[in-house]
Amino acid sequence: MKFSTYLVQITGVSIYPIISLLLFVAFFVIVTYWVYSIDKKEIQRLENLPLDDNK
Repeated sequence: MKFSTYLVQITGVSIYPIISLLLFVAFFVIVTYWVYSIDKKEIQRLENLPLDDNK
């Protein structure tokens, strides 16, 4: 039996791809907004974290 046969038997299964797409788009929009709104000093601080020896 194919996997799609099992999915046909589940009631309301068609909502899951829509929810997944909406979550992906929301995450993408939030990360994009964060990247464009972050302060330049914060970017410099994050860039230097691996090289910084202060703990």
